[in-house]
Amino acid sequence: MIDFRIDTFLAVCQYMNYTKAAEALSITQPAVTQHIHYLEEHFGVKLFQFQGKRPALTEAGRLLLGAATTLKHDEIYLREKLLDTTKRGKLLALGATKTVGAYLLPQALAGYLSHNPEADVHITMDNTKVLLDELDQGKIDCALVEGSFDKDQYDFLLYSVEPFVAVCRSGYTFDRRPETVEDLLQERLIVREAGSGTRNILESYLKRHNLVVADFSHVTEINNVTAIKELVKQGAGITFLYGFAVQEELASGTLQQIPLAHFSLSHNITFLWRHGSIFRAYYEQLFEELGGTPHK
Repeated sequence: MIDFRIDTFLAVCQYMNYTKAAEALSITQPAVTQHIHYLEEHFGVKLFQFQGKRPALTEAGRLLLGAATTLKHDEIYLREKLLDTTKRGKLLALGATKTVGAYLLPQALAGYLSHNPEADVHITMDNTKVLLDELDQGKIDCALVEGSFDKDQYDFLLYSVEPFVAVCRSGYTFDRRPETVEDLLQERLIVREAGSGTRNILESYLKRHNLVVADFSHVTEINNVTAIKELVKQGAGITFLYGFAVQEELASGTLQQIPLAHFSLSHNITFLWRHGSIFRAYYEQLFEELGGTPHK
């Protein structure tokens, strides 16, 4: 069981304010100070340095924060696993970014459930930042993400490398046949909201070519891939999406890929969990049960 003073340390790190940490823990501010002093004496290092009245983590404090966050997550996970032994089933709390959760995860999850019919599964779909926060707080066990993350804080396995394609309605009429992304700038771009993984991939590509989303003649933002596809099917504009998100539409002919020169774009889907977790072997097994292929 984690020492209660570690909980105090984590609360101070969360609020960067001793008073707010005390309120959150329902203890006094002197008690918070005492707990931090105990940890500093125990480890023989300073965990915080003060800039005025505001604490800031030292290098040692940042190291302890990473380790303590993993320990807290593992304690929550262990408690759940111990409780599972009193039940018939087991619980999987998994996170996924929205596009991955909607189009890539269902088949993987169906395979997992076929081998674990007794399992209860809770799926959280959100952007990468929210999923990492929930992972740190022990609300989810692990996650499939498409966004960037701190590789010092999370252990990870490459789940898949997915192509990213430009698509339009079958038979869509262009003023002139597009050969490059620049030739599409006169079209209406239908795109996910800022901050989404899909949007970030497109923006990164455009930035490398000295372009931005606003360079398209018109832009429509929607935070739902299904709605984006429906608009594109109606000929309202063009879009850029993962190949797996438009696989059925391309096969049925309701959408078509826009062939572009020098546009060969793909992106990693990553399976991750807290760095240094004692349950690494379990996560590696789960990775394979969800269809991931170990990379030697």
